[in-house]
Amino acid sequence: MATISPLADAVDALVHDGAEIALEGLGTAVPAAAAHAILRRRSRELTLVGAAPGPAGDQLVGAGCVRKLVFSRLDPGLQRIRDALVAGWPAPLEIEEHTQAGMAARYVAGASGLPFATVRDGYTGTDLAAVTHVATVRCPFTGAELTALPALRPDLAVVHARRADRAGNVQLGGVPGLRKEAVLAARRALVTVEEVVDELEPEHGAVVLPAFAVTRIAVVPPTPRDGAACDDAVDRSWAGVSGDRTRFTSWLEEIRA
Repeated sequence: MATISPLADAVDALVHDGAEIALEGLGTAVPAAAAHAILRRRSRELTLVGAAPGPAGDQLVGAGCVRKLVFSRLDPGLQRIRDALVAGWPAPLEIEEHTQAGMAARYVAGASGLPFATVRDGYTGTDLAAVTHVATVRCPFTGAELTALPALRPDLAVVHARRADRAGNVQLGGVPGLRKEAVLAARRALVTVEEVVDELEPEHGAVVLPAFAVTRIAVVPPTPRDGAACDDAVDRSWAGVSGDRTRFTSWLEEIRA
């Protein structure tokens, strides 16, 4: 059964230096509050996994928390990641790039207890095959050549959801992304929610994570429900901070104060 606790306590209990942490979520499901709690903890040497890291990943890299980034898409406005790659500020950053399908397959393999995943295409004949740890295998049934990818089993998955019940079951809601896959693949999971209710009401398209898959639940303030408009506003406001080291340093000091 998942434990419901304050966010700071959950991060202190689950995040340790050198951990591999999956941070998944799109739109209003970005676990921004949890990312800020990790910033305040001043974690170091993390391997950050996320299909699309977004501003939260950019902030963790800019704060010097991340040693390696595993991803499938980076938006051009993430200047702290760019600065780490190009100039090594505040520290050098190692990267491992995959396709979106590759990331999903790696999570599913980890959740299934398999050593690797296979995908039909997306790597062969591209630059990804030269810079990413992949291999080719032949299907024993059809003879088709497939790309094999190592399974993902993060130490911790961090996701955001709308609500949980008091038994620890979590109702995701919104764009699912790879939140379910990340939680089921990870050794432990931290889920931030906007409310805890006595009983979850059925909701069309809302994935429910069972309590046995969740380690800690923390309640955080609700996020706006206006989807793309919210994303655009966040991206625009963050771009002004991310693009300047001085402004970012000031922002980080305020977050950690």
